[in-house]
Amino acid sequence: MEGRPKRSKPREPVQIRHELSAGGLIWRRQEGDSATEVVLVRPAGKRTWVLPKGHVEKGEGLLEAALREALEETGLKVTAGEPLGEVSYVYSWRDRDDGHLTRVFKRVHFFLMECAGGDTSAHDAEIDEVAWVPLVQAPAQASHKSERDLIIKARELLSA
Repeated sequence: MEGRPKRSKPREPVQIRHELSAGGLIWRRQEGDSATEVVLVRPAGKRTWVLPKGHVEKGEGLLEAALREALEETGLKVTAGEPLGEVSYVYSWRDRDDGHLTRVFKRVHFFLMECAGGDTSAHDAEIDEVAWVPLVQAPAQASHKSERDLIIKARELLSA
């Protein structure tokens, strides 16, 4: 007995969006201590540890956005150093209102940033926790391989 050919569901259109973000690897050395620490943040409602980053606003440059996001997400004032690298990835999400699937192609530019002061308790509501982590332990705590690779690169640059 031959069955009817299976019909697949018609595919819904997938919306495509490109996003540009910027952020940084914030570091410090405590006075009298040669060990370097870096900041990792835990976004609100998530269990991941990441480097601070966010969208580049209209009319804003990459470095401007990275400095703004560092302050907003960590409460820290920083001085920008050299570009550290960039990360690209793709993710999908479904809009709650209309149910459409959106595929997002995201590129994030990171900079080295030295801490110049501030208070980590002054971070915005997008972040649940800000942590200073010894640079040697940070790759193990960072949730994404691409960011672990940037932390390792920063370790090499900061020890040179």
